[in-house]
This record gives sequence, C-alpha cells and structure tokens, in this order.
Amino acid sequence: MDDRAALLNQLRIDRNDDDGDSGKPWLRWLIAMALIVLLGIGAWLWLAPPPGLPVTIATAKPAASNGNAGGSSLLDAAGYVVARRAATVSAKITGLVTEVLIEEGSRVEANQIVARLDDTNIRASLEQARAQLESSRASATQVRVSVANAERDVSRRKGLVEQKFISIAELDTAQTTLDSLRASYNTAERNVAVAARAVDVAQRSFDDTTVRAPFAGVITVKAAQVGEIVSPLSAGGGFTRTGIGTVVDMDSLEVEVDVNENFINRVTAAQPAVIKLNAYPDWSIPAEVIAVIPTADRSKATVKVRVAFKEKDARVLPEMGARVSFLGAAPKAGSTDQAGVVVPSTAVLGTGEPNGTGGTVFLIRGKTVERRAVKLGTKSGSEQTVIAGLNTGDQIAIGDLAKLKDGAAIVVQKTPN
Repeated sequence: MDDRAALLNQLRIDRNDDDGDSGKPWLRWLIAMALIVLLGIGAWLWLAPPPGLPVTIATAKPAASNGNAGGSSLLDAAGYVVARRAATVSAKITGLVTEVLIEEGSRVEANQIVARLDDTNIRASLEQARAQLESSRASATQVRVSVANAERDVSRRKGLVEQKFISIAELDTAQTTLDSLRASYNTAERNVAVAARAVDVAQRSFDDTTVRAPFAGVITVKAAQVGEIVSPLSAGGGFTRTGIGTVVDMDSLEVEVDVNENFINRVTAAQPAVIKLNAYPDWSIPAEVIAVIPTADRSKATVKVRVAFKEKDARVLPEMGARVSFLGAAPKAGSTDQAGVVVPSTAVLGTGEPNGTGGTVFLIRGKTVERRAVKLGTKSGSEQTVIAGLNTGDQIAIGDLAKLKDGAAIVVQKTPN
C-alpha cells in the first residue's frame, strides 16, 4: 500500500515548481525594451521621407495657350490705357453755375445737359433784341404802306398829265417822293434783318448758358459745383473754374506703350498682340497694333506705339498700367517651326532676351531630374517663353535650382493639377 502511494506521488505535478528562470525577471524586461526599440526604428524608417531635394512640378504649355493665339511673343513693352476721345466740358461764356447734373461715374449721351449757368442778364438781352426786331418790322410795315400810297399817287398823276390837268413838274415831284419811300423801305428791311441777327446772337448766348456733353461717354471728373463761376478763358482765383467736368469715350480706349528704338523693327501696323493689365495679370486681352508713331523720344530712346483692344470690357479704365506682348506670326500648317512653350520663370536658370539666349531647366524623371539646356525667348511677368529644348507637356522642377544637378534625387512636394 505504501509503495502504491509513493508511485502516485511521483506522478503528481507540482504546480509550485517554476520554469527555472523565475529568479531572472530583468531578462524579460530587457527583451521587451529591445522589441520596442526595434519597432520604433522600423516605424521611423517607414515614415521618414526619402532622401532628396524638395521640388514642385510645372508643366510646359504651348505659347498659344497663354493667350498668344497669333504666335510667340517677339517683344514686351509697358504702357498705359488712354482714351482717344476725352474732353473737359465747359461753357462758352463766363457765368455762375446754378445747376450741375452729373456725378463721377455717370454715363451721358451726346448733347445731354450736364449743367446750367445763370441766364438772368442774357435772358434780358434776348428779350431786348426780340423787341427791337418787332419794332424794326413795324417800321418796315409803315414804310411799305407809304410806298403803296405813293405808287397810287404817281399812277393818278400820270393820267392827269395825259389829260393836261396838271403839269409834268407835279408828276416828277410825286415820282421823287415814291423813289424816296422805296429807299426808306429798303433801309427798313435791312434794319429788320440786322435786328433778326441780333436776336440770333442773343439766343446763342442764352443757349450757351446750358452746358451739354459733346459726345457719349462716362464722367470721370466733376470739377464745378453750384455757386462757382466757370470761365473758358483762364482759371482765376477763388471759385473760378475752367470747366464743369471731364467726359471720356470708353469705346475709344487703347494702350500707348514706349518701345525701345533698338527693337522697333519688330513692331508693325496691324500686328497681333496681347494686353495684360496690371490690375488683372491673369487676363490676356487680344489686341492689335494701330500705328507706330513716326517719331522717337530722344531723351528715352523710345518710339510710341498705339495698340487697340479687340474686346471691350467695363474693367478696362483710363490710365491703368498695362503690358503688351507683340506676337510673331503663327506657324504654318505642316511647318516644323514651333512657337515654343511657356513655363514659370522660377523653373529656369538664365534670363531670356527678345533675341533668345541660353538657359537651363531640370526635367522630372521619376525621383530624379535631368539637366537640359534650352533656348529662351521673351519673359512676361512670371512666365518665360522657351523657344527650343522643351516640348508641350514636359514636366520640370521648381525649387532651389542652384542645388540641383543632373541625376539628383528629388522629393516632389506638389503634383501638377
């Protein structure tokens, strides 16, 4: 019985017996810390950015898509928007302003009343001239009646002379009276004509007290106020003004630019162009050269060129700054000549001039770049025309180009739209 109990005790599992390493807990902690460090290193390697210089991507666009539908830009010049028809509206006479009917920004039509002057004295002069005309007409009527009576008297005396009832001397006296009355009548008729002209003059002076717009346009300046005196002759002191306001024909707006005389041979009449206003730099307005003014400015060595807008828009205002790109001819169908492409100027190393010089760009090749030499055209604002070396759709790098080299690794910060 004791032997059986001993055998059973040998088969029993002692749960208080440890696995042998219970005396070394620091080992488990060391292994856990090592695992944590390894996981941290792996996560850092996974999330860390790949080595390389940060760049953004720009896509080369055809020159025509930049608004240069007529071809590539041959020359750029700066100037201002001006109006060919602009006038300071003033009265023909000196007078006191009694009414002003315009405000800045208001539109007026041709012959529309813009102001009125005090017409008290001129109205009195007009009434006096009209009265003088009526008096002259009445005098002429009276003389005409006398002439008719004298004509009848001469006719009667001729009959009496034939019947020998009166002498020829009496007939001569009656004829002389008739001739004198006829002369008086002619004088009276002339006096009527003079009085009528005086009425016309007074009426014109009266009409001049009403100031009208010479043509349709927009008021840009309101110069006079009620109670001021305007004079077309000179600007006096105090409240004397030379005009009522300034009207501008917005349909006559154009751009005047000064072109360096060294490049004026690139500009011709009717040449296509593109206008960009300083206020709207992303708006390309189709334009055309009106004329090259045939004289040069000696002090600036420039020639003035007039450029017309092909599209009218209310956003175009007089005296706005503008930049004009004069375009070359578009490539013919089947021709191998290209107008070039347009890229951001920040993507190019080098400066392009109108005659074209060398530059450098870096093409995106996956995670590296390829250095490429290009021929540059004109630079317009933030855009650079590349005449040769790039094709439409090529992707180039923008960044710290001085640190890039052929085959350099890059990190793209922004992909193209």
